Amino acid sequence: MNKLDISKKAQIIGCLVEGNSIRATCRMTGAAKNTVTKLAVEIGNACAKYQDKVFHDLPCKKIQCDEIWSFCYAKEKNVPADHKGEWGYGDVYTWTAIDADTKLVPSFFIGRRDAECAHVFMTDLASRLKNRVQLTTDGHRAYLNAVENAFGGDVDYAMLVKTYGNPQSIADQRRYSPADCTGIEKFSISGKPDKKDVSTSYVERQNLTMRMSMRRFTRLTNGFSKKIENLVAAVSLYFMHYNFCRVHQTLRVTPAMEAGITNHVWDIKDIINLHLNKDQLL
Repeated sequence: MNKLDISKKAQIIGCLVEGNSIRATCRMTGAAKNTVTKLAVEIGNACAKYQDKVFHDLPCKKIQCDEIWSFCYAKEKNVPADHKGEWGYGDVYTWTAIDADTKLVPSFFIGRRDAECAHVFMTDLASRLKNRVQLTTDGHRAYLNAVENAFGGDVDYAMLVKTYGNPQSIADQRRYSPADCTGIEKFSISGKPDKKDVSTSYVERQNLTMRMSMRRFTRLTNGFSKKIENLVAAVSLYFMHYNFCRVHQTLRVTPAMEAGITNHVWDIKDIINLHLNKDQLL
């Protein structure tokens, strides 16, 4: 892999961030599978370190949070008995937060959908914010104690709970279709959240973008992660590209530019240089 020049590395990473699988990237670039995998992990780890370093004192005001499901090694029902309950096998959730104004994703965490992971995620999010924010989550109960422990009383927090009706058809071809949303309820949990800003629309749209931009998150896929380390690196790489390289259609700049973190649009070679110049990550 060290023999690859930066242009070849950029070609490989460019294929990955546009939603191609490992094998498709190999076919498109002519690189070996192990080369693509190793490069993705190393660049993804560098992206995680860089974002952890620069995402502090962020001027966010309205934060939305959600969790998105994926799986590693095998779906939960197919995990072998000797790996049942072991981290990295079966269901994996990516906890995400997005700023409704800048569209920046300031924090993400990969773990289980439980109270412990909710606490880790919310504590990390709170540590990166400069000001008091209005926070909206769905009705997942793990958020209640996690938000209180992370923010104390210094947050305007509300839950948005959706109710769903039964699908119109129970035929096999409809089993993967989402149920219709029949209503929403907004609950003020702490502080004084502005009801008109209580929404999870942006973070739910971000979840869709993740599924479209990472082959591992596609439903009914055979491109899932075989190792949890690969999934973590892929998510870190995705958010680096989203925050710093991808110009938002509404903002006309990248989320990182809108948030004042950088003054220019990054390209793939800038991301690769994070790995080549490791000293700036310390």
